[in-house]
Amino acid sequence: MTVHIAKVVTLPDNLQGLTNLAGAHIGASIVSCSDEFFASAERMLQPEPAKFIEGKFDDHGKWMDGWETCRKREAGYDWCIVRLGVTGKVSGFDLDTSFFTGNYPASASIEGCYAPDDQLENITWIPLLENSVLSPDHHHFFSCEAHKITHIRLNIFPDGGVARLRVYGNVLLENIDSTQQIDLIGLKNGGRIVAFSDAHYGHPNNLLSPDRGINMGDGWETKRRREPGFDWCVIALGQTGHVEKIEVDTAHFKGNFPAFCSIQAAYVEDATDAQLIPQSMFWSYLLEQQPLSMDAIHTYIAEILQHQKVNYIRLNMIPDGGISRIRLWGKVTE
Repeated sequence: MTVHIAKVVTLPDNLQGLTNLAGAHIGASIVSCSDEFFASAERMLQPEPAKFIEGKFDDHGKWMDGWETCRKREAGYDWCIVRLGVTGKVSGFDLDTSFFTGNYPASASIEGCYAPDDQLENITWIPLLENSVLSPDHHHFFSCEAHKITHIRLNIFPDGGVARLRVYGNVLLENIDSTQQIDLIGLKNGGRIVAFSDAHYGHPNNLLSPDRGINMGDGWETKRRREPGFDWCVIALGQTGHVEKIEVDTAHFKGNFPAFCSIQAAYVEDATDAQLIPQSMFWSYLLEQQPLSMDAIHTYIAEILQHQKVNYIRLNMIPDGGISRIRLWGKVTE
């Protein structure tokens, strides 16, 4: 069967640097929906681009990679409630109808609420996106006034299919205990990728995902380097802190793990992402060059150099290859 993969698109400037709070990889899940006859709503939350498989059918009809409802034969519209992976200040959306050509919704709206206890029966829903026209096989980017949100409700009029739902915002951690060690760089704690040298086989966003990588595609992997130098990735910590333990995991990378890695770090205020890239070359070392091995978690404690609080790191992968995850365990500081 021929498989087509949706093209990866560049986010508009106003959504750059924000986290997709509705990704299954960050813990987002479907609470309920009006209908999912043709395709499960859970598919809409998958982090990888949507795909179309020619000739693939199931008991309900053509298999589609997204959420698809049956054709409505009565008044009303379809809806789906999503529990975000983490509480966040939501600022925008991507409603992706890739491969939905004759079965996309005519329009859609989005509401949100703050319900950390997951009690939605008497909740007041806040309008985030007014009813907006959609088109076939297209990424629709929308902005909204920032709100603190735990759940969103996607309404599609009157029915149809959405390949992917992205909800972009900043992670909000509540009741942080500064005496407890957390993963300062983890996606669920607000970590984000600022810039990178190459991501030919796998995006560095995967480095920050919860849990261990599931396969070689679930990590940061660069192409084979044919020139001097090495690959690098600048990462913003979700929480400013003092690093006490570092883990570099090369899970599933066996013939393509890096020979070495090193980490530089800094505390920087009021810098744009573009400014950080050249600055990062001169940051002091948090972890000097260390040898790596295949398919293993490498833990560093005594090797960590003395430092003040940090909020950015530069991970150097020498010379190239793949790393599955990185963890920076430490305590949050002011």
